[in-house]
Amino acid sequence: MFQSFETTSSPQTGPARVAALRERFDALGIDGFLVPRADEFQGEYVPACAERLAWLTGFTGSAGVALILRDKAVVFVDGRYTTQLAQQVHPDTFTGGDLVAKPPHLWLAEHGSKGLRLGIDPWLHGGSDVKRFEKALDECGGSLILVDANPVDAIWADRPAEPQGAVSVQQESHAGKPATDKISEIAAWVKEKGASAVLIGDPSSVAWIFNVRGQDVPHTPHPLARAVITADGKAEIFIDASKLVGEAKNHVETLASVHAPALVVERVTAFGANGGKILIDPEATPFALKRAIEAAGGIALEAIDPARLPRAVKNAVELRGSAEAHVQDGAAMVRFLHWLDSQQPESITEIDVVTRLEGFRAGVGQDLQNPLKDISFDTISGAGPNGAIIHYRVTTETNRKLSSGELFLIDSGAQYVNGTTDITRTVAIGAVPEEQKRFFTLVLKGMIGISTARFPKGTRGCDLDPLARIALWKAGADYGHGTGHGVGSYLSVHEGPQRIARLSTQEFLPGMILSNEPGYYRPGAFGIRIENLIYVSEPETIEGGDIPMMRFETLTWCPIDRRLVLPDLLTSEERDWLNAYHATVCEKLSPLISEADVLDWLKQATQPI
Repeated sequence: MFQSFETTSSPQTGPARVAALRERFDALGIDGFLVPRADEFQGEYVPACAERLAWLTGFTGSAGVALILRDKAVVFVDGRYTTQLAQQVHPDTFTGGDLVAKPPHLWLAEHGSKGLRLGIDPWLHGGSDVKRFEKALDECGGSLILVDANPVDAIWADRPAEPQGAVSVQQESHAGKPATDKISEIAAWVKEKGASAVLIGDPSSVAWIFNVRGQDVPHTPHPLARAVITADGKAEIFIDASKLVGEAKNHVETLASVHAPALVVERVTAFGANGGKILIDPEATPFALKRAIEAAGGIALEAIDPARLPRAVKNAVELRGSAEAHVQDGAAMVRFLHWLDSQQPESITEIDVVTRLEGFRAGVGQDLQNPLKDISFDTISGAGPNGAIIHYRVTTETNRKLSSGELFLIDSGAQYVNGTTDITRTVAIGAVPEEQKRFFTLVLKGMIGISTARFPKGTRGCDLDPLARIALWKAGADYGHGTGHGVGSYLSVHEGPQRIARLSTQEFLPGMILSNEPGYYRPGAFGIRIENLIYVSEPETIEGGDIPMMRFETLTWCPIDRRLVLPDLLTSEERDWLNAYHATVCEKLSPLISEADVLDWLKQATQPI
């Protein structure tokens, strides 16, 4: 259920595994093979049996792809993972690539050898990927080869079994809308598009549409399933029937006909026969299914997943549940931070911290009859220089003791039936240098800038992202990740399409939940990140103004380490925000704290500056 600290691979295992993969190239008629982080559902979070990238290379980040050629192996990652990649892969076997500035298809267009035959598993790539690689290979006279069986699986002797997590019902008291209404609305959309059906390929969308949750993927409570919804309102779900028991079985069978996962090929082929039109999201549908539809004479119409935006825009019930979950989670965080402050630094490790935090969350859930279901991602517990690894995942090999005079970064989250949380706090362990306090305050200014923003309808993530960076930019600094990502409702902690980021063109809509998490990282020294979750409010008229404005409402309530704040670097408005925030933290969380020493700590931690 909770975090594992073991690793399945290491830099030392990479060379032999890459060599074994290359030995299969001749039989497959290829000169290279792509190994993405994604699974057959194109997901960010995948089951153990789909951790092909980690097993092959040693890199355990949540985004990346390896390009294995006969004489070269490149692992492409984004800015969050450059430091981590260098530590986890064998330097003589792998080189690093930039997943954003020069992703694999652009790299191939520039560096691919003439006549290169590149193999891919068509279940692990969407149609958009295939188009990009075909275009890149055309430029070097190469070709794309679709392999029938993934060669990584063939050499992975102890590959874990596929997950068999039980499905549960997400009651309407938490979902806020019956599944029948969602199915009807999607059917009407299909009819409007002039298609016969839509293929829902994203498991989170399947979970949201049918008001179910699952246990197939670590920390993300969706079942690995696909669905088809027709223009006349009939639904089919493709899932292992053994996952449906009792209430969940009755619930799902009243909404849809249930088929084995492998039958999805047969069903979409049937829908595609004789020129049938099926809507697919190219980013959530494996190319193998698109190819099956077209091979049957069907037409695969590309469209955005019809559940993607509706599940991103939370209804009133979901927002209320998230707010309640965050107050509960805040009480657990306060107990944890009080405990952390009372420890002798050299007596505890990063793993000790993770274990204790999970325990505090579980305990508070029992008190409120709203038990912790799971953590929402592997906790990032970074002491000193490990805090500079943006998505650091502590293992028994990397486990470090907390030391006085250093910063400690803890980024964690929880899954409750009424909401998903994600919070980062950076705290001082003893007295830390003034320079680290300065950067902490600059990051805080950016976080407040987003928290206090007002913006009109049509504002996008790229429009607001600079507000979080301007103080750092003026100091000649920046951070290599987005400022905020969308968050699900007892679903994935990373949810689109909403983001606060340089390239995000999705406009903000009332009800969207996002993270607000600027940071600063100095490799080998320290890392800083401060993160709250927020949601977009309905537009409001501002006195004396011309047009209604939206803003962000705060969901996360937990003290920000005042010991790291340099008040002189804050404007009066920023100080007022911080003081008001801390007053609300104390007001909301005090009723949940019964221990006198913890309550005293909370009152002290939320004093005005």
